[in-house]
Amino acid sequence: MFSGIVEEAAVVTGLKKEQSNLHITMECSFVNELKIDQSIAHNGVCLTVVEKTDRTYTVTAIQETLDKSNLGVLKIGDKVNLERSMLMNGRLDGHIVQGHVDQTAECIEVEEVDGSWYYTFQYKINKEKAAQGYMTVEKGSVTVNGVSLTVVNSKEDRFSVAIIPYTHEFTNFHQLKPGSIVNLEFDIIGKYISRIMALKN
Repeated sequence: MFSGIVEEAAVVTGLKKEQSNLHITMECSFVNELKIDQSIAHNGVCLTVVEKTDRTYTVTAIQETLDKSNLGVLKIGDKVNLERSMLMNGRLDGHIVQGHVDQTAECIEVEEVDGSWYYTFQYKINKEKAAQGYMTVEKGSVTVNGVSLTVVNSKEDRFSVAIIPYTHEFTNFHQLKPGSIVNLEFDIIGKYISRIMALKN
């Protein structure tokens, strides 16, 4: 379980295809604290550490993960948002994030406003999935590339988020531009509420 508070944007240093799997190697400042088998969210995708060196570690993404996320389009030098799993005795500064990406979205607009930024994302809407909570609501929570954010201007197939300078600098948001593909995880509480309401009807 995660909170959507990114610890670091790590640099991709290696990509290796093995059959349908993709091995992703990254360099980060806390690699010496990691253990084999540890779970880490990568742009919001929960993956397991399978190998490490003094400076890098490697995770493996299977085909289903590549199909549902933006990990398959990573290039050497790209930055990936990292978050280690949440400590149960700590504060939940973001919202409850599972690390199970629901789908991708496309950045369609970036607007700078007095030192902050508004990013607008568009995603494919599925009416049946939307009825199950796979959607955004005004002032609700959404995870974009692993970052816990508050939704503004929620529409049927798009929404915006406001990004403060700290988040812009210390996550991979500063690399996003119109046409960039991001990972979305919709709010798990909304999914449960939608499911309960459907069972009542």
